Amino acid sequence: MKLTLLPEREAKPRKKGITMVMDKGLGISQARDLMSTAAHLIDFIKLGFGTSYVSNNVEEKVRLYQEYNIKVFAGGTLFEAFLIRNQLDNYLKHLENLGLDAVEVSDGSFKIPHEEKCGYIEKFSRDRLVLSEVGAKEAGVVMNHGEWVTQMKHELEAGSSYVIGEARESGNVGIYSQNGKADNSLINDILKEVPKDKIIWEAPLKPQQVWFIKMQGAEVNLGNIAPFDAVPLETLRLGLRGDTFFDFLPADLQHLKLE
Repeated sequence: MKLTLLPEREAKPRKKGITMVMDKGLGISQARDLMSTAAHLIDFIKLGFGTSYVSNNVEEKVRLYQEYNIKVFAGGTLFEAFLIRNQLDNYLKHLENLGLDAVEVSDGSFKIPHEEKCGYIEKFSRDRLVLSEVGAKEAGVVMNHGEWVTQMKHELEAGSSYVIGEARESGNVGIYSQNGKADNSLINDILKEVPKDKIIWEAPLKPQQVWFIKMQGAEVNLGNIAPFDAVPLETLRLGLRGDTFFDFLPADLQHLKLE
């Protein structure tokens, strides 16, 4: 039986309501389990930071994910690790060897002149889908709101399909304070000038996912989701979990809330 009065969700391939999952080293059996339950809910899988360089059987896992129409990319930290060593050609070979069809460009670990970063985005976008990450991984590095907006806009113009709001897997830097609370003022300033469907907000913690869904609705783009949080996240998007239960119900049912 179909359940009605649920928010509409685009089917894959989606342009909005994106879920990006972070794989920090799943084994192939774990990856198969994830696909069996949640492949229809996942749009991107990030092979977190440098895990694609040190793990075994990554090529097999990438092929598995791609069979389910999921774009796979290596975390931007690995791009930065090759770049700072002046080994970008080796990085491209690494992407080719793994068969990755997307790439992340970031500058969260060391400072890259923004014009240079946009040059890498433009170069990579000729052959692959590009996601670019804005924001530093260190809590002490603070960007003003105008810098966030300007960088996101320029990176989209350079060829990024999506810009990512940095939070790390810990969820306490970038668009969040050290206690994990979303920077409401920053996020609103970004949304005034950057199309919401072009932003993926990193939201590794459930309260952050709930906050964004309540703010922007079921079709908000969210990233750095733990593999086995993909299904629970979808229940939040649809109002099938207590945190968002009443958010998508019509006004004539709101009086039934428990006080």
